[in-house]
Amino acid sequence: MLQGIGVAGCGRMGYPMLVALREAGFEAHGFDIRPPSDYNTPVDVMTDKPKVFAEGLQILITVVRDIDQTEDVLFGAQGFVDRAADLEQIILCSTLSPRYTKELRGRVPDHIRLIDAPMSGAQIAAQHKKLSFMLGGSIGDLDHLHPLFTAMGQHFHRMGPFGAGMSAKVLNNLLAASSTAMTRLVLDWADDAGLNEAQFLDLVRTSSGQNWLASGFEEIEFARDGYREDNTIGILVKDVESALDGAPDKADTTLPRAVQNLIQNLSPREKKS
Repeated sequence: MLQGIGVAGCGRMGYPMLVALREAGFEAHGFDIRPPSDYNTPVDVMTDKPKVFAEGLQILITVVRDIDQTEDVLFGAQGFVDRAADLEQIILCSTLSPRYTKELRGRVPDHIRLIDAPMSGAQIAAQHKKLSFMLGGSIGDLDHLHPLFTAMGQHFHRMGPFGAGMSAKVLNNLLAASSTAMTRLVLDWADDAGLNEAQFLDLVRTSSGQNWLASGFEEIEFARDGYREDNTIGILVKDVESALDGAPDKADTTLPRAVQNLIQNLSPREKKS
């Protein structure tokens, strides 16, 4: 069985992924800047001490928020690339710029293999071990690590070499951001038209307007949130920016920018009776 597994960034997504790995029998450990007392878990499972986490670390799974936090985990405040002497593989599960992701290959020592494995499905999918992974890396590495992904997810899309998973993920999230923005706008207009929210969402689920957010509106934890930099709506704004960073030369970015602006101006939506 794979050993020396560590999950860095045990927040809304990372912690249920850690739990899933442990429930599958892996002796995985977690790192977060929050103290272990914040987690309902045995004291030896979580740590906020980089030195402790780095001991015996062979497979590092990063589930942090953005590029700045990835930099801290790999090269900065935590610096596991240098700190973890036994490190063999890094699995990037954060959604990052494809350009930044591909540039990591030139910054990480050659003996450490890189796999990009961003995921989709939100917290509810992480909790139910039903994440969708978009994978980039060598066939051998992906075969070797497949037991980890099957412990955490349900759908596995091998998109190509390292970096391809991230390109696929930001494009997928661009679609998700678009449907999120339009679903919320349409629900506001439905309110103004006097339509019942539940009845209208039921219509959308079985009609041509069907989309992921509308279909799971009562289960997806951020469906009613307004924009904040530190919440999932804020992450969508960041993800659109990541997609734009990988856009083709001379691409028309008018619509993605409009979607980003709509999301950035979302207000919380109250549950309708």
